[in-house]
Amino acid sequence: MHDDEGLRERLVRAGAELVAQEGSAAVSLREIARRAGVSHGAPRRYFPTHLELLSAIARQGFAELSAHLAAAPPDLRGHAHAYARFAQANRGMYELMFRHDLLGSGHLGLRDTSLPLFGRLTAELDVVAAGALWANLHGIVQLWLWGSLPLATGQTDIAPLLDAALDAHVGPAS
Repeated sequence: MHDDEGLRERLVRAGAELVAQEGSAAVSLREIARRAGVSHGAPRRYFPTHLELLSAIARQGFAELSAHLAAAPPDLRGHAHAYARFAQANRGMYELMFRHDLLGSGHLGLRDTSLPLFGRLTAELDVVAAGALWANLHGIVQLWLWGSLPLATGQTDIAPLLDAALDAHVGPAS
């Protein structure tokens, strides 16, 4: 039998795999329990609500995004492109992570993992400019994932769109 910490981690890992394969709408306590090889009631010991399980999965996504950004060039352009690559490689997780309306980020510790990422922008820009830049970059990435931007612009690469947003907000690359 697995210890409690191991089972909790197994459940989050199974949920993250489910999100990656089928999107956040497919996540249920019952399906995660099935994938983790435990009874359907076992997840309730760690995650009394669906919201708590989704938040734990999203926290894992933010940790992965943080590691992805840490490995990128340490400037806004490097982070913007790493952010887009993460979203493209982890579409289901990316969409779940930013559903703060769904996740109730204030009371389940999600803000503690998501706000430091925003802090990387505010280290170089004031909070309003950082918010505008992040909204622009996030919008580009989301519209790209939905297929709207490639269709509208004829672009086959997201990089020029990210660079245009960065140029508009912080000036051209030197």
